[in-house]
Amino acid sequence: MKNLEQRNQIIEYSLKLNSTNLSPLRSGNISLRGIEDNTEGYLITPSGKKYETLKPEDIVFMGLNEEEEKNNSTNKPSSEWRFHRDIYVNKKDAKAIVHAHSPHATAVSSHGKPIPPFHYMIALAGGDNIKCAEYATFGTKELSKNVIKALENRYACLMSNHGQVAFGKNLEDAFELAQEIENICHQYTIALKLGQPKILSFEEMKKVLDKAKNYKKG
Repeated sequence: MKNLEQRNQIIEYSLKLNSTNLSPLRSGNISLRGIEDNTEGYLITPSGKKYETLKPEDIVFMGLNEEEEKNNSTNKPSSEWRFHRDIYVNKKDAKAIVHAHSPHATAVSSHGKPIPPFHYMIALAGGDNIKCAEYATFGTKELSKNVIKALENRYACLMSNHGQVAFGKNLEDAFELAQEIENICHQYTIALKLGQPKILSFEEMKKVLDKAKNYKKG
C-alpha cells in the first residue's frame, strides 16, 4: 500500500485525539502532506469513522488541485478537507495539520475573539495573540477562507464556535502545538474567572517572539 508509514502515523495520532481528550469521538481531523503517483497532495482522515476503527486503507489521499468527488478512495475525506488543502497551498512550511474540537479552545472560540498575550506562551502560535477565524458553516469555502486569514503569520488559530487548528513540520510538532493551544485556552478561562488578566506589552512580546524561535531547539 502506498504511503503506509504515513497512513499508520495518521491513525496513531488520531487515536491520541481521543486518548488525550484533545478531540472526543469522531470530532476533529488530521492530515499529512504527501505525494502519490507523482501527484502532490495530502493524506487525511476519512469522514464519519471512529478513530479506533481506522485502518490504513481508510485514510484518503487528495491532490492539492482535487475536489472531494474526484478522489479515488472508497471513503469520503473529512468534511474539513478544504481548509487542510488550502493551508498546504498557502503555507509551504506546513507538513502536518491537526484540527480539534478541544474543550477549552472550543469554549474560548465561542466568543469569537483573539486571545491577548496574558501569557508569553501565546508566542508558540507565531504572534502576539492567538487569532480567531470568523464563523462559517463547517466544510465550506467561506470557512477555509476565514481560517487562512486567521493563520496569517501564525501556526495555529481558533475557529469561532468550532475549535482550533494547528500545523507543523511533522505530526508530532502539529499535535504538540494543538495541545499547547488547548492548555493556553484552559489557563485563559481560569484567568477570566478572576477578572481581566494583565496583558503583556507589545515590547515584551517582541522579546518573547525572538526567544521563541529557539524554544524547541533547547
